[in-house]
Amino acid sequence: MSDGTIGKGTVHVVDDEDAIRRSLDFLLRSVGYAVQRWSDGHTFLKDADRSVRACVLLDVRMPGIDGLEVLERMTGEGLDFPVVMLTGHGDIALAVRAMKMGALDFLEKPFDRERLLESVSHGFRRLSDREAQLERAEWARAQLGKLTEREREVLDGLACGYPNKTIAYDLGISPRTVEVYRANVMVKLEVGNFPDALRIAFAAGLGSEPDWRTNHEGPKSGPR
Repeated sequence: MSDGTIGKGTVHVVDDEDAIRRSLDFLLRSVGYAVQRWSDGHTFLKDADRSVRACVLLDVRMPGIDGLEVLERMTGEGLDFPVVMLTGHGDIALAVRAMKMGALDFLEKPFDRERLLESVSHGFRRLSDREAQLERAEWARAQLGKLTEREREVLDGLACGYPNKTIAYDLGISPRTVEVYRANVMVKLEVGNFPDALRIAFAAGLGSEPDWRTNHEGPKSGPR
């Protein structure tokens, strides 16, 4: 671990790869953040200072306690920090699971510098504006008003973590049509990446697997 004292805010970098820790340390310090580096989740959970305003960059796949378990245990350990998940093995199901557990964003290695810094900045904005967070559900529901019923259904299925084939089967449409609806959702919600669409879906209350099973039991006819 290494400490920093720059006043912009502290970022905890939790990753078992030393090269990644060093690279992120250099990038974050270059724009004014203090950085603390951790090579494993157990040490981070045990020794991180709960009293210092911070954001966390957390690797998913680490030996011992993996990133998802760290994320799950953070609240119980008194670490109420925004978390950006990092992975070199990303897939939709993993992204959905991490964000359902409260992750702020999900970034794949190698990182886009500007997107990573924006995610960290977003984390600190969230810490600074809890009131805006309370209004987010209403905003997200308004965003979903831009979608057709079928587009909302496809987004709901994606938020449940289902692959295109499963959504297609349950809605009675083709996998290719699911892809078209997904592209429409991204355009209408004005988002450039899938995690942003997931954030809106979760804030609006989508992504409940029990609700999906209740409403979509097998193939149904409908617009294709």
